[in-house]
Amino acid sequence: MPDPAYTNSANGRDIRILVDAHGGDAAPDMVLDALEMVLTAKFAAQFSGSLTFGIVGQEELLRPLLRERGIETKVSLVPSTDVVGMCDSPSHALRRKKESSIHVGARMVRDGFWDALVSAGNTGALMAISKVILKTLPGIDRPAIASMIPAVDDGCTLMLDAGANSECTSDHLIQFAIMGSCYMQATEGLSAPRVGLLNIGSEDIKGTDVIKLTSAQLAETDLNYIGNVEGTDLFGNDVDVVVCDGFVGNVALKTMEGTARFLAHSMRKELTSSLVAKAGALLSRSALNRFKDRVNPGKYNGAPLLGLNGIVVKSHGGADAEAFVSAVAVACKEVDANLLDRITQSVQEMVEA
Repeated sequence: MPDPAYTNSANGRDIRILVDAHGGDAAPDMVLDALEMVLTAKFAAQFSGSLTFGIVGQEELLRPLLRERGIETKVSLVPSTDVVGMCDSPSHALRRKKESSIHVGARMVRDGFWDALVSAGNTGALMAISKVILKTLPGIDRPAIASMIPAVDDGCTLMLDAGANSECTSDHLIQFAIMGSCYMQATEGLSAPRVGLLNIGSEDIKGTDVIKLTSAQLAETDLNYIGNVEGTDLFGNDVDVVVCDGFVGNVALKTMEGTARFLAHSMRKELTSSLVAKAGALLSRSALNRFKDRVNPGKYNGAPLLGLNGIVVKSHGGADAEAFVSAVAVACKEVDANLLDRITQSVQEMVEA
């Protein structure tokens, strides 16, 4: 059991977030930088509950670093002795690294000491370990990775699955739709999120047999199902939750990331190509900065592993401290909104209908 934790007091329930010290390219310094950012009144003001933070990892490494930063009394240290490497296979991490920060962190969530685990570590290992230790919610067969995507008019679209399940049945996709709808209700305040099924066309006759069956079954649910959507709709304002299998979702997500890097590279090249271009860039600097902030992937960092009987959020491995803070905020939102109970209730209602 962890030591008594520092609590940033506020009204409402206590939100207890445990972060993995050893996940990510720049860990543990990046994780510690992020902790300093979340231990502020500005961050706490986003949530109705009080905030408590812990860090799980190798004590001999972390204790001096926490003391050096002056946050040793504000963050609980949960000791672990091993680390899951980015090259470790999920099966090896699951069977051979039971005292790793991910293993210990997942057990702490399972046993009720912490409400959520946030890690920038090995995605496959995080999913495998979390699924075995936490299990899935009643009525959910497989957890899904959900990814938030920026959309027009300051909106956002939730896409799931983004890589956990390469092959899915219609039942799996319907469960993803339920979880995605609950997530957008709980964290974004949407009363009836519009759910779309990612397909190669909007017509009912298009798609695989699984997609056609799923579409027909979704139309009979109480979800706000709007039908098939295409890849061009992901950044639009006509859909809130996009459902797909993990193979399609991961390809789509990586394509978006590559496109964003290409556009950023091309824009930098053109804006520095001549004196006139540089002058134009200087005059439009404020607009360019707003654009950069709008499409900054760090703002949308933090992919919840929905369907687990416990809250786990995956941060991008290359995240900086600000991006990791976004992932912590995702976990806080899920706890604050009591997401697990919402999903369980919605699945039960769907079964009984």
